[in-house]
Amino acid sequence: MFRIASFNTNSIRSRVDIVMSWLGKEQPDVLCLQETKVEDKDFPREAFAGAGYNVVFNGRKSYNGVAIASRHAIDSVSTDSVAVAEPGEGRIIVATIKGVSVVNTYIPQGQSPDSEKFIYKLDWIKGLRDYFQERFSREDDLVWVGDFNVAPEPIDVHNPKRLYGHVGYHPEEHKALQHVKEWGFEDIFRRHQQEGGLYTFWDYRVKDGVNRNLGWRVDHIWATRPLAGKSLRAWIDKEPRLKERPSDHTFIVAEFDL
Repeated sequence: MFRIASFNTNSIRSRVDIVMSWLGKEQPDVLCLQETKVEDKDFPREAFAGAGYNVVFNGRKSYNGVAIASRHAIDSVSTDSVAVAEPGEGRIIVATIKGVSVVNTYIPQGQSPDSEKFIYKLDWIKGLRDYFQERFSREDDLVWVGDFNVAPEPIDVHNPKRLYGHVGYHPEEHKALQHVKEWGFEDIFRRHQQEGGLYTFWDYRVKDGVNRNLGWRVDHIWATRPLAGKSLRAWIDKEPRLKERPSDHTFIVAEFDL
């Protein structure tokens, strides 16, 4: 059994108690984190070690930042980024764990469709196809996880008609993400869960948004077809989003028969 999870922390130092509590309860083999918002020297590695996890990270002060924690040995760690990425962004970290290549990304948010940041986001996503093509094979046991900042399908947002064309649910984002998916990935959550209303993100700014379930599914676990064929189940754990001082995201999880 191989259980992998992803969680945008919106500051690991602010959410470390939530993360440690969840690790203690769920005991995943691997947890990928995004928006850690901390320089490497200040990452709370001792908390993870105390919970029995090895951890590697690629961070920067106050923005972005990614990490991979594992109960197993972490091999072949890389922070090489896509060709268009700005230096030192802290948006990607890659490792091999139990023979599985784990790619953890925090894709740019994009600001607004008429901004340069949106063009940058599209180029960043498109650049991932070359990234995967150059470093991996479609036949590898490869899992790509993280905050993609894109809800791919109408059932992945609470109001698809109203939100269509907004950042996070825009046809150009869908096109760019599909371009990467066609390299050889499957959405593991959708393989096992076909209903709508299951989200990973609820905006702090939306009044009573969690209780009204005004969410988005922008956090993902995708895998190459050989690994997807070994998947057993996938789910979203909404409970951490209901805790005091939570992240605006919650955990998404998938299990594989390894």
